Parts: sequence; structure tokens; C-alpha cells
Amino acid sequence: MFKKIETELAGRKFSIETGQMAKQADGAVVVRYGDSLVLVTAVASENKREDIDYFPLTVDYQEKTFSAGKIPGGFYKREGKPSDKEIITSRCIDRPIRPLFPEGFFDEVQIIATLLSADPEMEPDILSITGASAALEISDIPFQGPIAGVRIGRVGGKFICNPTVQQTKEGDLELIVAGSRDAVVMVEGGAKELPEDAFVEAITFAHQSIQKLLDIQEELKAAVGKPKRVVQVPIVNELLIQRVRTIAFDKIKEAVQIPQKLERYKKLDEIEEEVKSLLRLEFEGEEKNISDILWKLRKEIIRKMIVEENRRIDGRRTTDIRPITCEVGILPRTHGSALFTRGETQVLVTTTLGTSEDEQRLDSLIGETFKRFMLHYNFPPFSVGEVKFLRGPSRRDIGHGNLAERAILPVLPPDSEFPYTIRIVSEVLESNGSSSMATVCGSSLSLMDGGVPIKTAVAGIALGLIKEEEKVAILSDILGDEDHIGDMDFKVAGTRKGITGFQMDVKIKGITSDILKKALYQAREGRMFILDKMDEVISKPRPDISIYAPRIQTIRIPAEKIKDVIGPGGKVIRGIIDQTGVKIDIEDSGEVHIASNNIESLNKAIKMIRDLTRTAEPGEIYLGKVKKITDFGAFVEILPGTEGLIHISQLAHCRVKNVRDIIKEGDEVLVKVIDIDRNGKIRLSRKEVLENVPQDHIK
Repeated sequence: MFKKIETELAGRKFSIETGQMAKQADGAVVVRYGDSLVLVTAVASENKREDIDYFPLTVDYQEKTFSAGKIPGGFYKREGKPSDKEIITSRCIDRPIRPLFPEGFFDEVQIIATLLSADPEMEPDILSITGASAALEISDIPFQGPIAGVRIGRVGGKFICNPTVQQTKEGDLELIVAGSRDAVVMVEGGAKELPEDAFVEAITFAHQSIQKLLDIQEELKAAVGKPKRVVQVPIVNELLIQRVRTIAFDKIKEAVQIPQKLERYKKLDEIEEEVKSLLRLEFEGEEKNISDILWKLRKEIIRKMIVEENRRIDGRRTTDIRPITCEVGILPRTHGSALFTRGETQVLVTTTLGTSEDEQRLDSLIGETFKRFMLHYNFPPFSVGEVKFLRGPSRRDIGHGNLAERAILPVLPPDSEFPYTIRIVSEVLESNGSSSMATVCGSSLSLMDGGVPIKTAVAGIALGLIKEEEKVAILSDILGDEDHIGDMDFKVAGTRKGITGFQMDVKIKGITSDILKKALYQAREGRMFILDKMDEVISKPRPDISIYAPRIQTIRIPAEKIKDVIGPGGKVIRGIIDQTGVKIDIEDSGEVHIASNNIESLNKAIKMIRDLTRTAEPGEIYLGKVKKITDFGAFVEILPGTEGLIHISQLAHCRVKNVRDIIKEGDEVLVKVIDIDRNGKIRLSRKEVLENVPQDHIK
């Protein structure tokens, strides 16, 4: 049955319809906002996966180029592997819906969001969060929704729901917020040093905006929703639980207080093997259930230890930060490097500077764009003591890199002041909690070490949440185990002035604004502490870039002279590059960027370009070459491509009957520019040039 429900959001129609497309999916909706349309489908398998202990949810967002009236580039005229944007959007759909499936539900679920029509004024990705929720709501798949998502911008201090692309560029905030009726469940975004209070206001504004989208989902579900599948809750063997608890409780409580991660894991593994060995005969075939009970027992012990005893795994209080060490300049041939260590989390971050030729070319739906700042995050298996095949970057790698990139971007110098392409690479060498925020800290240090004139240092911190009924504990600088057993993963990056990067994932049904505000200010205190530690090592960028980095000199030439530098078919500019080995980039405005590792080559290229683009100036003296003799005077080239006329009356102090009596073609002669008329014609004089002209006055 076809059904369409619509509302108005931020002055535009927002609609959800079902029953026309993808009718064999368990749930399918088309979400429309402006001219953007996204088809979102939800399908679940009929059989429960018995061999897994996690919820097998797969989410894919895909942008079809036909949605923007484009044909894919390259030889293979089909959409290829997912772009970074598609991967990041897939994560933004996955994260808010994943915690809302019932415990014990292990059927495979797949969400596919397909962009069918792209409005160039509106980012279409945000529609997929609401669409995924709506598709699940009307399906028979058990889902504890609905939720919805919006993008929030701020221009001139005013918050905007679902801003246009241009408004987002002009503003100082970009947030994607997903929420339920009562709480916020996911936040992702960045800002230009936004104060904490403004951030809370933005999220509150977003949550208010979401309500209309929840209303239309509930109306759609009431009209066409299917009865939900019954989730078979596993039968609990109370005797097994009691026996495991009796054997393992005290041992686990002692083990989880071992500060070192690998030692703690080893001890917990030994306890698990011991329990299974003791109960093997009594509870044959229950090994998986024993592992589940031990995990839940471990989770219970750690959570109670935190909320009741104010004591964490490594003995810290809730607001304490682990020991921090920072080093810079540790790699001799890189342009900038830093080693940032916080507890058992360590990242090696490098900065590499390049020219405009090194910019990343992006062929997106809105057209070809270029990216001059890239931050790449790598998480090798040895960082957590594991053995795995090395593949390409995972979704997690791309998501963490994007978060760190957002956090650093607001402090970078503009291209007009620092015309370099910048690439940061973060190699995670050791991980036990928030390597993405360590990446932010290491990136800031590495940029300063590389002499990049960033505005100020940036640091990041991850917080967790333990909520037991009315008891709430917010944990600063969380460990990996605290993330796994906690109710929230909350990452905040920023400067001393404000927030630049933000990511929050809630594993429960949501958090209140009071908890959010408290967490933000606790994050600020931790950020100030980390920035102080970073300042002890390097507090401002080095005065110059690395000797191994290319030197880029920017000069400006008249726009009409660009053709003289390029030459016919690029012959002139290629000649300069061949002779000097430099890289040259000329902009339409006449701005020329010359790059080289060799200062002599750089200066030589600059001189050659200046010689090609110099213009004659009245009153100046030039050493020119006679190009043509006439009865009334001689034409002299004083600059490449620039000629002037010496009238016969200006050749000498005496009367001249024949020009060739004084000069001949090919002669070099000192001349003075005595006039340039409105048409650009140049009058020269030889007789006004004194016999003893200072050499430094010759142009």
C-alpha cells in the first residue's frame, strides 16, 4: 500500500513515502527533502546466527552519479569502491541505530541507503539516518525506535537546521545529530573553536528540530507498519550462572584491577579456562554460555567498582588523566614528527609538506574539487597485540581519521599565507583507549615541529559514561575496557578557546542535556591539562619549515603577462622548469607559486619569471637591444617582448642625419624611458642617458 507522510522542516517540505519502490524488502522508504531523494531499505534474515556473540548489522550508503546528472569518470563507467564520504555516512547511520535492537536478537540485518536524486543546495547524506529508522519502523524487524537525524549549522550566531552547502561554508559549526523522542543518541561534527555553552545550545536546538521527523515516522508506522518478529530470549541456566559466579567473582574482581592491559587480559583468560575446566563435566556443551556469563560478570564488577567505590581499573578517579609524554622531531628526514603517549595509547604522527601538485583531487557529485589538507589514520594489528592480514584502511580508520582532520582543520593557516599541501599520517603504535584523540594531540605537535604556522595547539580527550539507575559516573580519558563496558563514547577535541571536533555514541537509549553539559565541561578541564603537557614540549610552531621540505615562494605578476610566462604550448614555462628543476603553479589572478628544495634554483626561477614579466617604468634606464632601424628612429627591446622607439632626435645631443650613423641592428644601447602614452607606446631617449650611469640603475 502506497503511503506518503510529509511535514515542514526549516522552511522546506520533508516527506517519507513507502509502497512504490523496493516492495520485497522488509521495509523500504523514499525520503525527500528539496530535490534530494534517498531510498532506504531494511532486510533481516530469517535465521538467527548461532555462531556469533555480536549483532550482525551491515549498513551501506551509496551515491549514484546519475543522481546529479553525471557519468562516472575514468575508463570503468560504473560506480567504484565507496568514497570516504560514503563510508563516513554509513557509520553515521549505523551508530545511532545499532544500540536500539533488542538483546538476544542475532538475525543478520542489512540497511542500504541509495541516493537517487541530489539537490546541489542540500547535503543528502543526513536523510539516510531518518530513512533507516523509518524503514525499520514499518518492517517486522524488532527495533526500539524511532530516531531521526539533522544537520546543524551556525551563521552569525544563529543556529540553522539542515543548512545549505553555502551556509555551512559560511558558518562556524557543522554537526550531525541523531536523537529519539527523549534523548540524543549520536553526534558527529566540527566547529571553529565553539564555546561549550554554544555547543549545548546547538544540540538542544537539534533535538527540538528532530521531533517533527519522529512524528511523521510514527504516523507512517501506524498506517502501514507490520507486526514485529518475536525475539526468542535465551533461557538462562540459573544454576550455571550461580556456579560461575561462585567460582569466578572474587578472582575477576582482583584481575580487573591489574593496571596493565595485556597482563589483565592474560589473567582473565586464565580464569576463563579454569572455570570451563571445573564445569566441563557438570555442564557439557555450555562453553559459549560460560564465556557470556563471565563477560557479564566482568562488566558488572567494573561498573559497580566505578559508581560505588569511585575506583577505576587502573586506580584513577573519574577525572584523572593517565601519564602523558610528548616528543617532537624524532624522525630526522620527515618534515615534522611527534610521538604522543598517554598511558598505554601511543601514536607516531608525521607531517609532510607538498605543492599544489600534491593536492587530492575529488570527483564528487558537486563536481571536481581539490583538497590541500589530508589526515590519514592507521591502526595496525600489533598495536593491540594481535595478528591480522594487512588490508586497506578500514571504516574505523577512515572515521577516526576524519574526526581528527575536522579537529585540526580550523587552526590551519589559509592557503594565501601558507600555500602548501599538508598531509598528516598517524600510525597507532599502541592502543588502550582513544587513539583518535591521541592522533589529534600528535598532529598538533607534528605540525608545530614542521614549522606550519597553525593558530594554536589542539588537543583531544575521550570520555565514558556509567549509568546505574540514578547513579552516574563520567570518566575522563577512558581505557578500552571502560569503553566496552560503558554506556557512552564521547570524544571532544579543541583549543583553549573552544571545540573544533566532536563525536558521541550512546549505547543506551540516550542521554539528557544535563549529563551532556557536565561531560563537556569535564572534557574541557581534561583538554586544558593535556594542552599544558603539550606546551612543555613545544608551545608554538618552529620559525621555519624543515630543510627537507620544499620552499614555496609566491610572487605576483600582471594577469596579462601570464601568457608570456607560459609561452606558446607551454614552451617557456617548461624551459624554466627544465633549467631550474622547480615546480611552478600559476593562478588566473597572476599569483605564481614557485617551489624547490634548492634556494639557488628557487631564486633563479624567480628572476627568470620577473625578467619575463617586467614592465617599463618612466624615468628608468634600461640596457636594450636594437631590433629595427627606420628613417625616423630605432626600435629597441628593453624587456622581453617590450619595445620602445628612440626617435632620431633622441639619439644624440648633436643633429643626426642618418640613424645608422649612430646605431645598427643588434647593438646594445642604454636608453631612458621618457614617456608611456595611454595606448602603452613607449618613447625612449639615448641622449638623456649620462655617460657614467651607475650599474645598479640599469634595468
